[in-house]
Amino acid sequence: MTPPPASAQPPPTLPRLLLLDVNETLSDMSGLVPAFERAGIAAAEVPVWFAGVLRDAFALTALGDRPAFADLAAASLEAAYGGEVVDPVMSAFTGLAPHPDVLPGLQALAGLGVRLATLSNGSAGVARTLLADRLAEAGTPALVEAYLSVEDAPAWKPVASAYGYALEVLGVEAHEAMMVAVHPWDLEGARRAGLRTAWLRRDRGRWPGVFGVPEIEADDLTGLVQHLTIAGRRE
Repeated sequence: MTPPPASAQPPPTLPRLLLLDVNETLSDMSGLVPAFERAGIAAAEVPVWFAGVLRDAFALTALGDRPAFADLAAASLEAAYGGEVVDPVMSAFTGLAPHPDVLPGLQALAGLGVRLATLSNGSAGVARTLLADRLAEAGTPALVEAYLSVEDAPAWKPVASAYGYALEVLGVEAHEAMMVAVHPWDLEGARRAGLRTAWLRRDRGRWPGVFGVPEIEADDLTGLVQHLTIAGRRE
């Protein structure tokens, strides 16, 4: 059945839990550009490489495997650009900074009384490195209550069991949770698993018509806060 247009969607209400994707959604991948350029690789190759990692991961997931993100990322780098770029790029990847809106956005979202957790196809350790120390420096170390990875789930996102794993760990029903991501494929998986969805348009692209319309569209976490603040006033 074709989903209704965005204008026909009911106004959002405040979710109990926000599940946050990590790679690109929270982390600023432009931090990889210097490592690529030092190896003589154009900056434009960063999104191409990352898309290739996802492609291979989805293929292996469809075949019943549960690959480790780091292994896939390293293999993809070596195959495309040579083994000498693997260590510098992977080191840069694990040290990426969050987008400027992320820390204040998380603080504002927690202020609305919403629970926060991450759910990544990467490792939980990378998500902690991205957020935990910076949140501690800001005096809010416990803002994110759980850093979850599909490494502990039956399959990668967007398979339904990945979201089901997070819901079970956090003790939340699907309709009480909202998945937040820049990737439409991630949100489509969450939607089909019964979660609510919020799309961050960080690249200012258009929503693909083959997927169900997300409940909320915002440019970044600041915009999401604005949507949910209004939702909280309705309740």
